[in-house]
Amino acid sequence: MGRDVPALVFTREDRRRYRDKMHTCLDVLAQMLRESGFESERPQVGLEIELNLVDDDGLPAMRNTEVLQAIADPAWSSELGRFNLEINIPPRELTAGGPGAWEQAIRDALNHAEERASAVGAHLIMIGILPTLGEADVGEHALSGDPRYRLLNEQIFAARGEDLRITVDGVERLAMYADAITPEAACTSTQFHLQVAPKEFADYWNAAQAVAGVQIALAANSPYLFGRELWRETRIPLFEQATDTRPQEIKAQGVRPRVWFGERWITSVFDLFEENVRYFPALLPVCDEEDPQAVLNGDGVPELGELTLHNGTIYRWNRPIYAVTDSGPHLRIENRVLPAGPTVADIIANGAFYYGLTRALVDEDRPVWTRMSFSVAEENLHAGARDGIDARLYWPGVGEVPVTELVLRRLLPLAHRGLELAGMDTEWREPLLGIIEQRCVSARNGALWQVETVHQMEKEGIHDRQEALRRMTSAYMDYMHLNAAAHTWPVD
Repeated sequence: MGRDVPALVFTREDRRRYRDKMHTCLDVLAQMLRESGFESERPQVGLEIELNLVDDDGLPAMRNTEVLQAIADPAWSSELGRFNLEINIPPRELTAGGPGAWEQAIRDALNHAEERASAVGAHLIMIGILPTLGEADVGEHALSGDPRYRLLNEQIFAARGEDLRITVDGVERLAMYADAITPEAACTSTQFHLQVAPKEFADYWNAAQAVAGVQIALAANSPYLFGRELWRETRIPLFEQATDTRPQEIKAQGVRPRVWFGERWITSVFDLFEENVRYFPALLPVCDEEDPQAVLNGDGVPELGELTLHNGTIYRWNRPIYAVTDSGPHLRIENRVLPAGPTVADIIANGAFYYGLTRALVDEDRPVWTRMSFSVAEENLHAGARDGIDARLYWPGVGEVPVTELVLRRLLPLAHRGLELAGMDTEWREPLLGIIEQRCVSARNGALWQVETVHQMEKEGIHDRQEALRRMTSAYMDYMHLNAAAHTWPVD
C-alpha cells in the first residue's frame, strides 16, 4: 500500500483482469523460486516507524501534509490519518557500523524531523495509540490527502455494506460504530524487516509467528483508546476490526479476516502468496502494463505488481515481502506486531531480541513450530496483547508460565546465541538485550507506565480522564526525548 494508486472507479472487467494477472504472477513467482537467484548473500535488516503528530498541548495535529513539506526528505511519507507520518530507515546489515550506529542514525533522523515539524506547530510522538485521540478525530475528514487512502476506504465499505463495529472488552469497555477506516490510523507500529533466502523463508516466518505473543507482551504500549483503558496492547484488537471487510453474516461463515495471524505453519513463502490470491478478493484491482512471464523469459526481473499490491491490502502480523532492487529480487519478512516507541533505545532492543531469537530458533534441531500448535501461537498473541508484561504464555517444554519468567530463563539466552551466530559480539549484545532483561526483572514497560501515571494523577485529584491523558502524554514525550528505556521511567 506504499504505492501511489489513482482515484478510480473499478469495473467488473478490471476485477477479472486483475485476478488473471495475479494468477500469472503466482505462476511466475513459483518459477522464480525454482530457478532464479534471489539476493541473500548479504542479508539486510530494515525498520519502519509510524508516528503521531500532536500540537503543543499533546492533542492530535491534523497536519501531516505541512510537516512532510517541512521535513522534505523522501524517507518520510504519509500514513492513513492526517495525524500520522512514517519513516523508512535505510536497510543495513545487522552488524554494520558498530555498537550504537543504527540507534544514532534513527535518533538523528527523528530529531531532524522534530525540529522541522515544530517550526510548523507540530511535534512527533512514538506511541502505539495516541492517548489523547478522540472518536471525533477519526472520521472521514481525518483521511490523509493521498487518493489511495480514500479509495481503500471506499472499497472496504463497499465490501462490508455497513458501518464498522468496534468493540474491545478490557479493563473498561469500548463499543462504537465508525463510518470510515480511520480508526485504523490510531494504530502506529514499529515494523522490523528481515531479508531471508527463499529456502529459509518458511523457517524464519514460522519462528516469527511463534514468538509474536512474547514480543507483544514485552513491548505493549497501547493501553488507552478514545479515553478508555482497554488492553495493554489495544492496537491488536483495534487493527483487527478497523479494516474488516466482513459483515457479521460473512464472519459467521468462516471467511478469513484481512488482518490475519494465519491458520497454519508454512513450508514455503509461496504458501502465503497463494493464500492471498485464494482467500481474498482484490480491494484495489489496478493492473500494471508489465507481462511478468515475458519479462522473466527475457532474463529480466518481474516486479509482480498485482501480487505485491494485493499483498499490501492483507495485513498479516508477519507479512511476506517480494521486492526488486538494483541487486535483484529478494524476499523478506515484515514483522508488524509491535507498537511504536516508547524510545529509540526500546525499539533497538526489541529489534535485537527479535532478530536474535528467530535466528536461534531456526537453528534448533527440533524447531519450536514442530512442538507447538499454530492455534496456541495465535492464543499467545492475544494473551500478550491483553495482559502485556503480566501475561502468561504457553511454550513447549515449560507449559504456561509468566512471560517474564519465560524470557529470562529460556528465550533471552537464545536471543544472545542468535545474535552471536549473526556476528554480534558480547559488548554489543549486552546493552541491547540488557534492556529486555531489565524490562522483565522490573516487570515494567510502556503500557504499564502509561496506566500507572494516569492512575496516580487520578489519585491526586485529576478526575477528568482526558486531562489526565493529556498530561501523561506530555510527560511521555519528555521521557521519549531523553531516550532512557521505558522501564526506568518514574511515575511522578
